[in-house]
Amino acid sequence: MGRDPGRGEHGVRAGGALVVGLDAGGTRTRAVLASASDGRPLGEGVAGPGNALTVPVPQLTEHLVEALAGAVPEPDRPRVVAVAGGFAGAAGTADEPGRVNALTALTEALRRLGIPAREIRISSDIEAAFAAAPDTPADGLALVAGTGAVAMRITARHCEKTVGGDGWLLGDDGGGFWIGREAVRVALRMADRRGGDTALAVLVGRELGVPEAVLPSGGEVSAFEEYGEREGYEGGGGGGRAWSRTAREAYRRHVLPAVMAEPPVRLARLAPLVAEAARAGDALAGAILREAAGHLADCVRALEPAPGESVVATGGLLGPEGPLTAPLDRHLSALGLVAHWVPDGSRGAVALARLAHDGAVTYPEKEK
Repeated sequence: MGRDPGRGEHGVRAGGALVVGLDAGGTRTRAVLASASDGRPLGEGVAGPGNALTVPVPQLTEHLVEALAGAVPEPDRPRVVAVAGGFAGAAGTADEPGRVNALTALTEALRRLGIPAREIRISSDIEAAFAAAPDTPADGLALVAGTGAVAMRITARHCEKTVGGDGWLLGDDGGGFWIGREAVRVALRMADRRGGDTALAVLVGRELGVPEAVLPSGGEVSAFEEYGEREGYEGGGGGGRAWSRTAREAYRRHVLPAVMAEPPVRLARLAPLVAEAARAGDALAGAILREAAGHLADCVRALEPAPGESVVATGGLLGPEGPLTAPLDRHLSALGLVAHWVPDGSRGAVALARLAHDGAVTYPEKEK
């Protein structure tokens, strides 16, 4: 947790009310302490996953306690007047299970730490991310592209309609899992001669633990050729030379068990390999990214946007370094839209906490 030199003994400037914003996602929970008057960040704490549907309430409570304790020094806890949390899995109305779990865990965490916040607000992580845009918009569109993919229409800072986000089995087209799965598919198609050459065969194979000797090579005499000669294979690797049937079968025998041995969503870790191959000019990798961006644009289009509406985008596949940013921007431009990227929902949660403290924010259902 960072401290600037102008802060007092406990890391927080003297005087004034404080608020806390929480960004509780599938991999981490982040708490940010800020000034209620101007939103300046004053402290930060990080803990484990915060999905309110998949993390059991006792464990979620412990993660919230850890993150809040890291963000708010004990002497300053009585000054916290409002806490707002954006939780993965907390979409829907106030009585929806994810929101109930989040409120239960957060209330208990605050009690344990002696934080007497008068206002406690629960939102989805996407609603919080939308509020992180400049001027804290109340209405517009939100798009998330990380492991999964989902778009939302936000009205009065509450989700009105959702498109996508149906999980790895039924949806999330264009997200990291989808991209990783496509990477394995094109690699297997190259191996069984249904598809063209692609650098993804090597990159995916290495990531999944395929022996180097089995991988297609780029043209030089390689360990693969020596392996092939030793095992009676024909020819060497890729790069214009024949990749023998036996070598292709060996590749498949390694890749398929490696994929099946892990939870399906682990395929999302292959998405950066697609971006790497696309940057190097691989045609099939580039096509995967363009198709992924098209799926994201379809989600936005299904929300029937009006030209010029606010679009807030977040997730690791978007933003300044995101591999889908440029192709998605082209799709959105055709719809008269421009996406504003935010890194996560913590800043938006702080904004919602400040609004709750000021009495300027309302929710369709107020948490009891």
